[in-house]
Amino acid sequence: MPPPRTRGTALRQRLAELRGPDVPAKALDARALAALAANPGCARRAILDGAGVNKTALASALGAPSAFGQSQFALTRGNAFEAKVKADGGAELLRLVHEKLDRSAEPPAEARVPDLTATGPQGRTARTALELREAAAHPGAWTLLDHPMLALDVAGSPAFLEPDAVVVHPDGSWTVVEIKSFPLLDGSADPAKVGAAARQAAVYVLALEEVAARLDPAPRVRHRILLVCPRDFSNHPAASAVDVRKQRAVTARQLARLTRIEDIADALPEGTCFSPELPAEELTAAVESVPATYAPECLSACELAFHCRSRSREAGAVTSLGRAVRAELGGLTTVEDVLAAARGEAGDPSDPAVAALRRAATLRAEALEAACR
Repeated sequence: MPPPRTRGTALRQRLAELRGPDVPAKALDARALAALAANPGCARRAILDGAGVNKTALASALGAPSAFGQSQFALTRGNAFEAKVKADGGAELLRLVHEKLDRSAEPPAEARVPDLTATGPQGRTARTALELREAAAHPGAWTLLDHPMLALDVAGSPAFLEPDAVVVHPDGSWTVVEIKSFPLLDGSADPAKVGAAARQAAVYVLALEEVAARLDPAPRVRHRILLVCPRDFSNHPAASAVDVRKQRAVTARQLARLTRIEDIADALPEGTCFSPELPAEELTAAVESVPATYAPECLSACELAFHCRSRSREAGAVTSLGRAVRAELGGLTTVEDVLAAARGEAGDPSDPAVAALRRAATLRAEALEAACR
């Protein structure tokens, strides 16, 4: 068995071949890693992200360009709201952290806000680690790190991540702060958006835990993050504490799986390449050689969602109807199988899903017959 360094070198070379000759790897960010956690069973996304393939360019080359992302107006509004939250040395932000997460501590009359400026992502990551170490060595005060830079190992390469803020509490513990422009209406927000923010914050928590592990004693990284949003339809900040332990565990498992993407790569046909410069037929065949796990939620998280949805519909896969429907149907994996089972043409009558479908078909037929009388 070759030593780990040899295996890592061979894997990086293999992933470079999958991207295409002289194609630079697209760096993963927190949104991409969070999307991986949202669909951990998708081998297609795992190999494409692990290889650093530009999925936006790939989707366009496949004839199914992605159409999600924030508008320029939304970005401008979000930046203005974040600036307001962090104004005056982050006084309002720290007040919200104290109110929602740490009432037992002294109120943050003032806080240390270190300058994290450095050259390049590596320099900013080192500077952030230095300031976190400094804050941990001098507990008893509040520290606010504005847009720190963290690094997380992904498939043997560092992914550089930039949370909105990290707060160091007087007891030395660390909290991730996520600032979003969607509103908190009567104290609650869109569950889908909150879930996406929680998955993204969980990535930052994992990266912070790696920094903490290098310190002695290791500071506590809190698993309740602070989500800051506009209150109702105003521009005034409101906050909610969000427990991300579940999202952190899922993300950690998916990243562990991603570090073993050589298993997926080894199963691909020899010469497989995902370069957008390839002819459409060859590129489509390469993408289809990796199984995908499509669900409607992919439309808001993955650049290849439209392509995968089209293929899923062509195959009549029930996953295109949603994960909840797929879970209810058991071993019936296609719409054709479902209809045949409902009509009594196929399926095991003792199967609960088949029995429920036949009962539903009988009730529908009775209702239609009664309506026609």
